[in-house]
Amino acid sequence: MFLSITNVPRDYAWGSTDAIARLLGRTPSGKPEAELWLGAHPGSPSVIVNPAVVDGRANLADWIEAEPDRALGQGRRHLPFLMKVLAAAAPLSIQAHPTPEQARAGFDRENRAGVPLVATERNYKDPFPKPEIIYALSETFDALCGFRSVADATADVQALDGGTGRLGDLSAKLGESLEATVAWLFDADAAAATIAAVSELAVAASAAGAVSPNVATVAELVGLYPGDAGVVVALLLNRVTLSRGEALFLPAGNIHAYLGGLGIELMAPSDNVLRGGLTPKHVDVPELLHVLDFDPLPLPYLRGVETAPGVWRFDPTDVGFALLHVVPGESGAVVSLGGPSIVLVTEGELHLKGQDGNIRLSRGEAVYVTPDEWRLAVTGSGEAFVATSA
Repeated sequence: MFLSITNVPRDYAWGSTDAIARLLGRTPSGKPEAELWLGAHPGSPSVIVNPAVVDGRANLADWIEAEPDRALGQGRRHLPFLMKVLAAAAPLSIQAHPTPEQARAGFDRENRAGVPLVATERNYKDPFPKPEIIYALSETFDALCGFRSVADATADVQALDGGTGRLGDLSAKLGESLEATVAWLFDADAAAATIAAVSELAVAASAAGAVSPNVATVAELVGLYPGDAGVVVALLLNRVTLSRGEALFLPAGNIHAYLGGLGIELMAPSDNVLRGGLTPKHVDVPELLHVLDFDPLPLPYLRGVETAPGVWRFDPTDVGFALLHVVPGESGAVVSLGGPSIVLVTEGELHLKGQDGNIRLSRGEAVYVTPDEWRLAVTGSGEAFVATSA
């Protein structure tokens, strides 16, 4: 079954006013348009274009709840992914997500403590992890991702210090460990002077000439979040610029922040976010330190594998979902699905034929595909992204 779906972009303040509209051929709303959600997450479930074909159900979450076997296949009760079109015109918060074990333990702990699900201080809104893929659609997509080596971070700190000794405390903390450094930066009484000094020195250095990407990022963030510990945490992280078609996979414990750009994001449908600065929202430092992976790692690029002509699969291990990029040639493309799926067309016009149904989609249109279709023959001229179960 092919079920046409749509949605209204979320108007978070950091969103672009026109990037999603330009991509999908829509008229901009005039407000920030940060994320277009395609899925069954209760925060913004996809709207069913023609409810009559599913007994009047207005959105995907309601239909899945009413007919899980038809919508998801035997044995499933939840759609294992949430697909988003994300457009950042300003930095998102620095954040990390828990492992499955941490999520279950944290959710149970806060339930026992009687913390309301809607409370601003609540960390765990559900008992699930939140691994993520981000695929760059804009010519460049900028992000902070994972801790870099202490040696690299120290080199930037020493260059900024310039022998003045103003950043001696920060250098000393880095000599202990990354964990000790992050914990210290969130101690307002201890680190306020260092945060101010790093901010001042980064702005001055950037104005004076060429600086490292991390120092340039700090200088940019100072104007948005003066005095925020996350401004200096950014100095400790890998700074990455994706080109169009490149992707990152962000597993549990990976500290990250999207800085700007347009992309397709695919994630587990969880709300569990531990924030680490660049936000007015709640920051629980002990819990953040508990979930963070402090091991310096190379950038977590996720390479696409061409599984069939015109089909590239971005498939992290053991997360339950995969992202497919489909550009059919003259002879078309064949897309194998792992279960319930969502297809979004971002260019041109494509015809999708499954085992029982078929549909024609134009740029900006999306469809939910039930698992009984299981394989799609895609023809036409254009581009699509498919979120599927793995």
